[in-house]
Amino acid sequence: MKPIQAANGFSFRVGFSGYSGHLRVEPLYTEERDNPIKSLPDFVLPPAFPTETPESIEEHIKEKYLLPRLDEDAFSPEKAGKQWDFDWFARAKIPLEPSMPRAIMVPVWELPFRRCKEGSTEGKWEPNSTQVDVSDIIVGGETRGSFPRASNGAANDIVRGSINNRPFRPGGLEDQSLERIFPYGASNGEWVREVLNGGPAQTIPPGFKQGLKLGDLMSHPCSWNVYKDQSAPDDTSVGNLSELSVQFDDLFKKAWEEDVVELDKDEGHSTESDSVKSEAEANQVDVLNTLDTGSSALDEILSVEAEKVDNGRDKGGQQQKEAWAVSGGSEWIADQFYELVPDMAIEFPFELDTFQKEAIYYLEKGESVFVAAHTSAGKTVVAEYAFALASKHCTRAVYTAPIKTISNQKYRDFCGKFDVGLLTGDVSLRPEASCLIMTTEILRSMLYRGADIIRDIEWVIFDEVHYVNDVERGVVWEEVIIMLPRHINIILLSATVPNTIEFADWIGRTKQKKIRVTGTTKRPVPLEHCLFYSGELYKICEREDFIPQGLKAAKDAYKKKNSSATSGGTGSYSGSSTVQDGARGQKREPFNRGKQNKHSGPQTFGNYTGTGWGNQSNGGGQNSWGSRRTTWLMLIDKLSKKSLLPVVIFGFSKNQCDKSADSISGTDLTSSSEKSEIRVFCDKAFSRLKGSDRNLPQVVRVQNLLYRGIGVHHAGLLPIVKEVVEMLFCRGVIKVLFSTETFAMGVNAPARTVVFDTLRKFDGKEFRPVLPGEYTQMAGRAGRRGLDKIGTVIVMCRDEIPEESDLKHVITGTPTKLESQFRLTYIMILHLLRVEELKVEDMLKRSFAEFHAQKKLPEQQQLLLRKLAQPKKTIECIKGEPAIEEYYEMHTEAEEHSEQIIKAVMQSSVAKQYLTPGRVVVVKSQSAQDHLLGVVLKSPPANNKPYIVLLLKPDVPSMTQSPSDRSNLQDKKGADFHQGYVLLPKSKRGLEEDYRISAGPRKGSGIINITLPHRGAAAGVTFEVREAENTEFLCICNSKIKLDLPGLLEFVSNPAFSHTVQQLLKLKSNGNKYPPALDPLKDLKLKDMDLIKAYDKWTHLLQKMSENKCHECIKLEEHIKLAKEIKKHKEEVNALQFELSNEALQQMPEFQGRIDILKEIGYIDEDLVVQIKGRVACEMNSGEELICTECLFENQLDDLEPEEAVALMSAFVFQQKNTSEPSLTSKLSQAKQRLYDTAIRLGNLQAEFKLPITPEEYAQENLKFGLVEVVYEWAKGTPFADICELTDVPEGLIVRTIVRLDETCREFKTAAAIMGNSSLYKKMESASNAIKRDIVFAASLYITGV
Repeated sequence: MKPIQAANGFSFRVGFSGYSGHLRVEPLYTEERDNPIKSLPDFVLPPAFPTETPESIEEHIKEKYLLPRLDEDAFSPEKAGKQWDFDWFARAKIPLEPSMPRAIMVPVWELPFRRCKEGSTEGKWEPNSTQVDVSDIIVGGETRGSFPRASNGAANDIVRGSINNRPFRPGGLEDQSLERIFPYGASNGEWVREVLNGGPAQTIPPGFKQGLKLGDLMSHPCSWNVYKDQSAPDDTSVGNLSELSVQFDDLFKKAWEEDVVELDKDEGHSTESDSVKSEAEANQVDVLNTLDTGSSALDEILSVEAEKVDNGRDKGGQQQKEAWAVSGGSEWIADQFYELVPDMAIEFPFELDTFQKEAIYYLEKGESVFVAAHTSAGKTVVAEYAFALASKHCTRAVYTAPIKTISNQKYRDFCGKFDVGLLTGDVSLRPEASCLIMTTEILRSMLYRGADIIRDIEWVIFDEVHYVNDVERGVVWEEVIIMLPRHINIILLSATVPNTIEFADWIGRTKQKKIRVTGTTKRPVPLEHCLFYSGELYKICEREDFIPQGLKAAKDAYKKKNSSATSGGTGSYSGSSTVQDGARGQKREPFNRGKQNKHSGPQTFGNYTGTGWGNQSNGGGQNSWGSRRTTWLMLIDKLSKKSLLPVVIFGFSKNQCDKSADSISGTDLTSSSEKSEIRVFCDKAFSRLKGSDRNLPQVVRVQNLLYRGIGVHHAGLLPIVKEVVEMLFCRGVIKVLFSTETFAMGVNAPARTVVFDTLRKFDGKEFRPVLPGEYTQMAGRAGRRGLDKIGTVIVMCRDEIPEESDLKHVITGTPTKLESQFRLTYIMILHLLRVEELKVEDMLKRSFAEFHAQKKLPEQQQLLLRKLAQPKKTIECIKGEPAIEEYYEMHTEAEEHSEQIIKAVMQSSVAKQYLTPGRVVVVKSQSAQDHLLGVVLKSPPANNKPYIVLLLKPDVPSMTQSPSDRSNLQDKKGADFHQGYVLLPKSKRGLEEDYRISAGPRKGSGIINITLPHRGAAAGVTFEVREAENTEFLCICNSKIKLDLPGLLEFVSNPAFSHTVQQLLKLKSNGNKYPPALDPLKDLKLKDMDLIKAYDKWTHLLQKMSENKCHECIKLEEHIKLAKEIKKHKEEVNALQFELSNEALQQMPEFQGRIDILKEIGYIDEDLVVQIKGRVACEMNSGEELICTECLFENQLDDLEPEEAVALMSAFVFQQKNTSEPSLTSKLSQAKQRLYDTAIRLGNLQAEFKLPITPEEYAQENLKFGLVEVVYEWAKGTPFADICELTDVPEGLIVRTIVRLDETCREFKTAAAIMGNSSLYKKMESASNAIKRDIVFAASLYITGV
């Protein structure tokens, strides 16, 4: 443009900038000035576009006019099947109606006894009226999940739902809100007693203040009929119960008619009261004769009913466990199928298999079905029939899949047969269709948001149900199954899993409906498994039968080759060194800074280790890849000669797939006609891309491979490139396809042969062997039904041959069981808290993780009732108020410390130094219920010898016993006198006790003449001398007494025993039962603080136990056993009550923690009412809900431009952990740090509330900033080829991230509307428009066709 003169001599011009045609203003500094020096330009900007040359003009004309392309207007993304803001329901021609008034007058209803009739005309009640806002009425109607409600939102809310709607009541959930709450007067039975006793007519219902005024009713007779119910089933218990049942409806009817009879007689009219009598009245019994035995009759009724319930549970207990999942017994259906289903909803051009006929029969009966069969067995037939039934019944059917690719492919498959619509995160096609295909996340969102379209759904089909084992997304399946309403039937399609019945039983119990389990373990095309080594195939398994001879032949070939290589000493293949190095590890090829290594995934980290399974090196240099190239060429040549193409080669690394395909680039496997077909198909498919996108390196490279019949398929490819590869492979023109395992899950494209490049994979955390279920899923792609008689599966062997046990495990092993991956999320909690009737505890109870615990609840309830019905045992204490409970608690607590103390303290070398003769100790009684004071008489010379101790016994000797009898007194606890330490008067003592010798030392020979155990009495107290192990010492006291050891052990002198006993009694005379224990620090030299605390606690308990009045009681042992039984019974009752409560749920502690966190940050209030922050969090499905919500309410996006805001938001949806560091502007760097600090703060908060979260891991797991720079440049208009150079992230992941980012923009836009932030709303709209262009949002080939 020409320069434009502005004010003050400032010149500028308006020109185009960038690649999208934006206008920009450029200042001009070359204006003529008076001063020649100033005429020099200050700064000259580089031109926005390169200088045009004849060659560039020729290229432009050629691209614009000569190259074939589709009309951009007719085939734009908006018109090619991708609809973003298109309202299908706006096309409906709705007749215009008058606008609804803003407010209306409605009458106010009052209870009859509160109505005021004064001042009204003719004494009639006239209701008052009040003004009500119409919106209140509509909102009130919306909250009724089970009743029709007005749709006052956008038309899209009918399909997607709204946060203002209440979810539908899940099927199988007890309807507690609809339970009738009877008043006390109706439930206590008083009104029945009044009727039976001949009371007045009951005109006032129980709980009401006033009733009907029927005038003066005549009194009725007091005789009532009790008769047997003829309609009762022929069951003895039911018969006994029905004999005693009173038919009150008939009684009241008869009484009423008797009143009418009397009135009719007064008026002279005849009656027909005889017609009321039934045949059963022949067994009439006068109730008056049985009123005296009414209580016993009532007891009999209750006992009969209880017996009936118990018998029913006992008889059907085992049967009831499998009642919900019904399997087997359906063999007759296949023989009589066409008689059972004469009018099929859809005809199939082939004969149905047995399991398909069974499933269709049950669908016709309106029952839910679980179909488990191998890949390509024909499970989709069941889904097709459900679609046909929905069309026939004028209802809807929903097909859900875990992967978007499956949804797109099923849409293409079903499009020509049924009225099909598609709903995914970024595509909404024909949502008004009767058959809807969607991802499981979309269905979950519809259920939580109460979409009205759910009312019409008859069938929900869950494909690939074994995906419930996925750690990240498996919880979605459980949520959807739990939330489905009662009227929806379920169809589950799964690969063969070992616990099909268990999973179906869980679904049946959760939904309270039977699940028919059918399927087949037979493969439509049998498989043979081979090893490929050194250019030869060795068959090792055929039709599930392992062939050891083939494995032995492969090992022989391996040994022969290694021996020749070792003897020769030359060659690049060194097998012997590989065998010797059992745990070798080879580092992968490092990253290069070129575009060819972009597809390196997480497999590049760490060493590739293992024995047997790690026999495949994955690129350690040119020599390694040279040998791999030779191996691939040998394999492809072998397969081609045996007519085993096409082949799918599964690897577990995107980088490995790309390198393997490039290594055989010289191979050409297609004919000229196939090349022409591939070229035409690619030209049509890629013609929808703009010129620069058609020349992307990945597009050019893949096309060159496709022309030669070689394909690559992994997550790093662009979506349109993956679809081209998939469609060409299904056409059969691709002969060799290198793929990751996603091809087996997401694409229904069988091949003649499947090859495993390795049997080890990296699962994101570590290298591990391939699981049997994973192997079966991938191997199932071998064998095309109707084309191949047998499918071939080949395992590559390079460095060594796997062991037989490992091969058997992976080939014929049991697949992985379906296991619950249920976990609590904040968005789940907030959605459920929005509705009063739905509780989070109900969701937890119904999860697959709690299935087994909830299954046992009825039995536990019965056991609890029996426990509570048992008579309570009481302890009768002979010493007054019983204290045995307290004593038993101390005894139990002391037992907990005993083992630790005895082992660590009493058996230590320091303690043994104190256990010398004269040391006072506390020893455990042989009754094991109490403990005795004693003294050590002799220490053993060796460690394994016992000590000799003297113990004071609690028994009191009889006054009439002779001294000789007392010396051999036995330890009897059944005495009738009160126990205690009694010192008899001197006049009553024996002669030996009256005589005493001095306590001075006496020399002896050291011989022990005493017979152990020796029992006697001295100083009025019985004692016992016996052996004691060091494990029997409970406490070592700090007291020591003088002993006459020769008198005690050699001469067995009674005076010596008396003196010793008196010294022990003196130690107890100061009020303590025992002397203080040794100090743990000063005496025993303990250093462990925990042990010191336990020792102090232990000695304190022993002292308290000795002071308890139950100590040394003659009934202590009996009462201890009784207290133990009482405590055990109480603990069992408490345990059962806990198991029956919500607190027993596994995730209940985490739920309480998350609730506290939501309260802390203001998402809910103290009454668990969801606040505005919680409503905003309910909209966040793409990213972590807490971080996204806090980001919005902290206004972190306000100071950013739309391009910067959407770039920062990419951290919410990007998933790859390890990427190159992006180069950000200062503004984006500040915003990044601000968002990261918010995540750290939330992580710290969750850690404070005891959630198993590390703040740093929480932030890094939910915020990945690897594509911030890429998205920023893309939003500014930079071409896709240029943004790919900014990062090492594969192109396919870039596209996936930006597509998910558009969904995040819509969620943020909805959140802004809830918040009332109009500027954020407009910013999100601009950001969505900025990224929605070109190859990233190219329509799927499955949707638009080619």
